[in-house]
Amino acid sequence: MAKTSTTTQGLRAAIERSGYYPALVAEAVEAAVGGEAIGSYLVHQETTFDANEVRRHVTVLVLTGTRFIVSHTDEQAADSTSPTPYATTSTESVKIGRISSVVLSRVVANPEKYVPGTLPREVVLTIGWGAVSRIDLEPAACGDPNCEADHGYTGNSTADDLSLRVSEAGDGPDAVRQTLSFAQALSEATAVTTR
Repeated sequence: MAKTSTTTQGLRAAIERSGYYPALVAEAVEAAVGGEAIGSYLVHQETTFDANEVRRHVTVLVLTGTRFIVSHTDEQAADSTSPTPYATTSTESVKIGRISSVVLSRVVANPEKYVPGTLPREVVLTIGWGAVSRIDLEPAACGDPNCEADHGYTGNSTADDLSLRVSEAGDGPDAVRQTLSFAQALSEATAVTTR
């Protein structure tokens, strides 16, 4: 990563602000980005509760001129494979042209009073590039309630490789703004590659 870029410095600062193993996360992201300039980024920390444990997870999304980079870091408690707690970091690099969908869902309070530009209460960003697909099947039926024929199955195939929920209450208004900004930059980048 070019150390002089304002965007690169902003990404590094956002990773450090998350407070979640910043040296480990930054090193993984910097290695994946390499020498490319960063166009946009999003750092999202999530805390989950698993039985009696609190687990943290951070996702870093980076958009360069040619790639969409996803980094996940999870912490694990000591277990039978490791006597000490440990963290796992993975990065995936996706060519912009492979991104098949960018879905941004906005939750707005009092929609009848909505004023353009008002920050949504929460946003859900879902990005698909074909690495993970989910198939939901159910028995098909006809309109006849007495019909006992086998009509096969019907279903949907959904590509949702990544889904992030960011809320104003839980993550703060700046996180919602950053998510909106990143989603717009990614949508614009995918539009350019399909022309």
